Amino acid sequence: MKSMNNENLSMLCDFYEFTMSNGYFKNGFYKKRVYFDVFFRKIPDDGGFAVAAGLEQVIDYIKNLHFNDDDIEYLRGKKIFDEGFLNYLKNFKFTSDIYAIPEGTPVFPNEPVLTVCAPAIEAQIIETFVLLTLNHQTLIATKANRIVRAAQGRAVLEFGSRRAQGASGAVDGARAAYIGGCAGTACTLTDKLYSVPAGGTMAHSWIQMFDNEYDAFKSYCELYPDNPTLLVDTYNTIKSGVPNAIKVFKEVLLPQGKTKCAIRLDSGDISYLSKKARKMLDDAGLTQCKITASNALDEYLIRDLMMQGAKIDIFGVGERLITSSSSPVFGGVYKLVAVENSFGEIVPKIKVSENTAKITNPHFKKVYRYYDNESGKALADELCIYDESVDSSVPHTIFDQNATWKTKTLTNFTVRELLVPIFKNGECVYELPSIDEIAKYCKEQIELLWDEVKRFENPHTYYVDLSKKLFEIKNMLLNIYGNN
Repeated sequence: MKSMNNENLSMLCDFYEFTMSNGYFKNGFYKKRVYFDVFFRKIPDDGGFAVAAGLEQVIDYIKNLHFNDDDIEYLRGKKIFDEGFLNYLKNFKFTSDIYAIPEGTPVFPNEPVLTVCAPAIEAQIIETFVLLTLNHQTLIATKANRIVRAAQGRAVLEFGSRRAQGASGAVDGARAAYIGGCAGTACTLTDKLYSVPAGGTMAHSWIQMFDNEYDAFKSYCELYPDNPTLLVDTYNTIKSGVPNAIKVFKEVLLPQGKTKCAIRLDSGDISYLSKKARKMLDDAGLTQCKITASNALDEYLIRDLMMQGAKIDIFGVGERLITSSSSPVFGGVYKLVAVENSFGEIVPKIKVSENTAKITNPHFKKVYRYYDNESGKALADELCIYDESVDSSVPHTIFDQNATWKTKTLTNFTVRELLVPIFKNGECVYELPSIDEIAKYCKEQIELLWDEVKRFENPHTYYVDLSKKLFEIKNMLLNIYGNN
């Protein structure tokens, strides 16, 4: 596993994590074991599901978590932290447990994507990095998957580095896009670090450097005769760009027995130009030549192009993917759900609000996903208390978390537990899959969702329900704290 750099990121932390942790140390709470859930309330673009991503970077961060002398001196300079707390940080490392849903899994609102079980200070200090990493990569993986589905089997390439919010946004965003289904990236560093296939050909500047378009194309194909892509819209796509590309392909590639090649459209009426270009290429006998399109594309524009019968084989998608510009924030949160008392009993905790969407699901939980045995499709997810188990040999009833009167009884089903151990007693126990394995798993898991859940507009709301035991505990806590 590799990081984008070797910088110590332990101080990438909201300052109040340190003020709270100092307080925990002073009052003895730092020894208290607590349980935090990472979950989200709303799916970007009002979609039907999100795609979990970012776990590998969280693991890397946890493994390297420490505070060096400069960090301690910085905190000491604030003149508000107890010296005993600063000494505690000198020897700090993560010693506890983390559970998470594997990357590439479709996930839904209000279910734990990651759970931290740790002493209070350990759980508090990692909050910021865990959230920023999971939020960012899950956002981009989710957007990428929408775009890939709009392309209806045509390859989508991630082209967004120069529009990303910073270096990590470009590198980790391209990684997340690959998990979501993109076939490759323009970002070289993402290939170097994470083995996401990088590729690219030319910009308009290459063509402008030559006296004419033909010479620019000919020089490029002589340099890179294996599957070159020529940018044909620098001057006039139909009058010069495509004809010059055809001429060079015939003069340089075909005599070498090479037939793999492509042109790229980056401006103008992409649908019209692709149809005209396709006919010109086919009439010239270049039926294997691919057409790539780029220029501020997203899932809606790609869907429209497909509806118009555009002759496009590959889509290059940049700014609207790498920033998820139509829905640029993934609102994952990190909430306390339980604490252990002095007897080692797990005591559930709840956050109550007049805004019902912000009421949390208490307790240390498991997440089960149920699949219909006839269709193989995912039916529902259920949040259960940590000590509950499910017997798939008998009918099983789950309770809608948003309605006290609504239940659903499942029969003829298979069940899978989604949260898996990542760290136990501070040691990583999770075997990281390769990026290709994650991307393959993601595709397989999304195929298990009903088409109605995958609609772009008004998708079916996937059930995320509560076990009877959790349902009753939540209502008990609401009756206690909701009346205060």
